[in-house]
Amino acid sequence: MNCRHCNTELKIEFADLLSSPPSNSYLTKDELTETEAYFPLKVLVCENCFLVQIDEHKNATEIFDENYAYFSSYSTSWLSHSKKYVDYMTDRFDYNNSSLVIEIASNDGYLLQYFKEKNIPVLGIEPTHSTAKVALDKGIETIEDFFGEKFAIELLKKRKKADLILGNNVLAHVPDINDFVLGMKLLLANDGVITMEFPHLCQLIEHKQFDTIYHEHFSYLSFTTVKTIFNSAGLELFDVHEIPTHGGSLRIFGKHQEDQSKSISKNVSILLNKENNIGVTKINYYQNFQPEIDRIKKELIHFLKEAQSSGKKIAAYGAAAKGNTLLNYCEIKDQDKLIEFVVDASPFKQNKFLPGSHIPIVSEQVLKDKKPDYILIFPWNIKDEIIAQLSYIKEWNGKFVISVPSLKILN
Repeated sequence: MNCRHCNTELKIEFADLLSSPPSNSYLTKDELTETEAYFPLKVLVCENCFLVQIDEHKNATEIFDENYAYFSSYSTSWLSHSKKYVDYMTDRFDYNNSSLVIEIASNDGYLLQYFKEKNIPVLGIEPTHSTAKVALDKGIETIEDFFGEKFAIELLKKRKKADLILGNNVLAHVPDINDFVLGMKLLLANDGVITMEFPHLCQLIEHKQFDTIYHEHFSYLSFTTVKTIFNSAGLELFDVHEIPTHGGSLRIFGKHQEDQSKSISKNVSILLNKENNIGVTKINYYQNFQPEIDRIKKELIHFLKEAQSSGKKIAAYGAAAKGNTLLNYCEIKDQDKLIEFVVDASPFKQNKFLPGSHIPIVSEQVLKDKKPDYILIFPWNIKDEIIAQLSYIKEWNGKFVISVPSLKILN
């Protein structure tokens, strides 16, 4: 396998999570008896550009299919984050009714709806039919397709260039990152802005967030590497914010290299120096992660078995990709009855089963009926939201548990 950015042969292993089904491939009851497809989940790092990446064992068009079950609007904290972003960008860059905002991977219109409320023209680009349909029902114009250079060329025959191109948690999801960034270069107005948000690789390593590794994430990104990728496409990063979403993310701000209207924020050099000091341009920085993964696995299995042997009932909350990576690497199956069920707010996931483990996904009412002793929170990045929402479990002395970066029972 060669690096998807610079074509260097990849030899250094970052993490090996064995094999698992794609983390958002939820199963119906009828599908439980069918043979499930497993794919290797091994991550490598490039010695030249330091892009951490997974091989494309499952094609993106198969992963993000018409029945894709992740809907952004089911997280209140994510909606709040999105609204704050829209307010910030509108204030900083003065977008108005003559501007054009394009979101790549616009999902169910969770973010563009806030631009639309301000009478700012929007266009969503979303490859999954299930989420695009919801956006269209909200009155948000959405094109159902994958984004890249070819798409941008075709779109420019019908539309003007974008004043703002944004993408939240999409840059890591594209198999051809060079083509994706070149497409944005073509579509961006001369004085336009690109913002991308993605989980920060340095946070993943520092906080042992191995469960954010799954087939949908083709790349794991440092600011240093993203700057290199954007530079190679004729784009320059002029600002960057470290933000708390998804356990620690970056919001980058890009422009054309020819655009002299925007000064380079000191945030750029500060973060580059910070990453350099912790070693992102040294290969040994990436080579000590696997033992931490194995430690987390042992801690969780020990806790679940001890609780089970003590007669405790355990449920989980959040049928998230994170949980599926965790369960499949720990080789936890429904028949083990270590975890009885997982609760999820999305009706698109309820009454289905987690891929690999086959644990049933249920509504919150089941939690209230069954009253488990422990609730293992899979999407630890929104644990505060979940703990507040389910605070009533204290009525039966229920406790919350997280397993990353280490196992903790929360009061």
